[in-house]
Amino acid sequence: MAPRTRGLADRRYPSRPVLGVGALILHRGRILLVERARAPQKGSWSIPGGVLEAGETLKEGLRREVREETGLEVEPLGIFEVFERILPDRRGRPEYHYVLIDFLCRVRGGRLAPGDDVSRAAWVSRSELDRYVLTEGTRAVIEKAFRQGARRLLKR
Repeated sequence: MAPRTRGLADRRYPSRPVLGVGALILHRGRILLVERARAPQKGSWSIPGGVLEAGETLKEGLRREVREETGLEVEPLGIFEVFERILPDRRGRPEYHYVLIDFLCRVRGGRLAPGDDVSRAAWVSRSELDRYVLTEGTRAVIEKAFRQGARRLLKR
């Protein structure tokens, strides 16, 4: 795999959208959330994930990001949602622009421990979601995962 060449600064005011992957990890009626430790979403909670690196497949990048952020090994079961996150600056210009591909995942190993880019990680039930400041769009995809994702996991 190629060494990392894109830093956070390269993501600001991009000439084109940045491709990211996210993991919807459901386990025993809870979803795994991580608190972002860096801009642009510092202090907000979201699902584990990050930017795909050159030479990685979507699933390879997803596994790497989850391992780096949480210490867990996951099995991606399939694409669950694709959406954009555009964060404008004060003048309305796109300061950040991500295209995010979220996968439904199953835990296969590891031990939960916050790592790279996150300050905390927590298993959260649907009824506890209101206690967390979630990144834009995260609540909707989590609710959809709780409605549809558990059925898909049980079918496997």
